Amino acid sequence: MGARMIGIGTALPEKVITNHDLAEMMDTSDEWIRERTGIRERRIGLPTSTLGIQSATAALEMAGVDPSEIDLLILSTATPDQRVPGTSAVIHAELGLRCGAFDLNAACAGFTYGWVVTQSMMDAPGGPRRALLIGADSLSPVTNWEDRGTAILFSDGGGAVVLEHTNEQTMLSWDLGTDSRHRRLIMADHGAKLSMEGREVFKAAVLSVSDSVLTTLERAGLEPDDVDVLLPHQANIRIIEAICKRTGIAFERSCNVIEYTGNNSSGTIPLAMAKAHSEGRLRPGAVVVMTGFGAGMTWATTVTRW
Repeated sequence: MGARMIGIGTALPEKVITNHDLAEMMDTSDEWIRERTGIRERRIGLPTSTLGIQSATAALEMAGVDPSEIDLLILSTATPDQRVPGTSAVIHAELGLRCGAFDLNAACAGFTYGWVVTQSMMDAPGGPRRALLIGADSLSPVTNWEDRGTAILFSDGGGAVVLEHTNEQTMLSWDLGTDSRHRRLIMADHGAKLSMEGREVFKAAVLSVSDSVLTTLERAGLEPDDVDVLLPHQANIRIIEAICKRTGIAFERSCNVIEYTGNNSSGTIPLAMAKAHSEGRLRPGAVVVMTGFGAGMTWATTVTRW
């Protein structure tokens, strides 16, 4: 059993912060940022709920599905609008949904976690026929704009997909994991800004994600050369290059948007997915690997037959 994507939508704020803008605020340069991260600019200025509403509206329109036909809403976010209620309730109200809804927080791995959870629920007896899965984060309010190590990376953005149950097997395998020894590498206490130990995150991310991708491919009975599209979390282009090198998946098979979006946590993979879709890369039968990693240290990988 499985699910197929029938609609996808994205949302990005209008306000653009370029590397040149950051160079006027701190000791950095466009060349320095691009060399280390692959980022030229990032978008900021919208709350998570608005990003979720805008991307979900676009996904529903593409799918040709009325909100009343959605049986489940899952919002992946680490930056809810408020502590209580969940931001999924805000989106639920604005869209006029009539189904169950909840927030899921697995940091930057959240959208991939949500992909597994959504399809697992769809496969359960009496499970939803159509589901709305959203990945959205507004990181700008918790970013320290005086910290060169984090301000150059983080941004706001979101994406949503409408998934429909199918009798064909689509998700071939998955792997979810957490190495809680590294939970303090990326963190933000209540009322505090994000802090990150960049070098340690880089090493942990490359090792954990590479192992997760290879494990998931093995479970699916596939080899790295069988992968048609890699949708990695857009944290740093150098991390993506290292993961491709370590797994043997050609970098050209990855789909990346980080150059113009920055790292917006749960929003990065659906944004990359939307780009791959617009380029015609998500053709029927394609083997698509989705992998994310983030604070916790969490990671998640899926192999999907499109």
